[in-house]
Amino acid sequence: MIRLAIQKKGRLNTDSLELLAEAGIRVSDGSRQLLTASDDFPIEVLYLRDDDIPHVVAMGVADIGIVGQNEVSEKRQAVDEVYKLGFGKCRISLAVPKSENYASLEYFNGKRVATSYPNILRSFFDEKGIRAEVHDIAGSVEIAPSVGLADAIFDIVSSGATLVTNGLKEVEKVFFSEAVVIANPGLSCEKRELLQQLLFRFDSVKRSKGMKYMLLNLPNEKVDEVVAMLPGMKSPTVLPLAQPGWSSIHVVVNERELWGKIEALKKIGAEDILVLSLEKMIP
Repeated sequence: MIRLAIQKKGRLNTDSLELLAEAGIRVSDGSRQLLTASDDFPIEVLYLRDDDIPHVVAMGVADIGIVGQNEVSEKRQAVDEVYKLGFGKCRISLAVPKSENYASLEYFNGKRVATSYPNILRSFFDEKGIRAEVHDIAGSVEIAPSVGLADAIFDIVSSGATLVTNGLKEVEKVFFSEAVVIANPGLSCEKRELLQQLLFRFDSVKRSKGMKYMLLNLPNEKVDEVVAMLPGMKSPTVLPLAQPGWSSIHVVVNERELWGKIEALKKIGAEDILVLSLEKMIP
């Protein structure tokens, strides 16, 4: 049995539970229990505040966790970052009042900067040679300048709408983050094997995101031209049709490229193009 810590409430909670479900692991959502087990995989899920997860994994109370890289970097706990999940992407940025004339990082010398990420910010300022007062505050960091607590802020930015609402502008993008799987460095061999099984499932789910399965028919003399155009996982699958002189091609295509590929295939002479959703990609 391996124990996984995830966020109790918030976006990472939703994304983590969706990932587990897509990986064939069903658990309760944590609304009634802080610890729940799955019947589909030897795993327990522990629901916590996201900023507690690195500490709990480092202690060994949980074996692994899903948390943002921002929390891993800020908390500085002895954990291994073992897999990037591709969701929960954000950045931590410096922002100042819109009315300020900002030219460079030198602006922050002698300024008071409010943040919930003092360790990340102090490291950044030290690296850049900036002498600023870093004030560690919890919650509602964005209102600090307007109420006189600080001259600027260092906070998570997704769309930037919250900054605009509070009369701020983003001036420096400092730290980029996404959800990662972290692990206790002292996992037993048995738990490391379970972790690898879990990561294999996660990777299969991740690889299938944004991919489509495409089938098409075309004359045999066009097969080489189409095979050169389409990627496939190794190469496209080519099968003969019952109708003489024709073949069927099966291939996996990135959804971003789908319509461009279809238009090019139609010009070559492809017919009966079928596009299907892709559930999993097993390497």
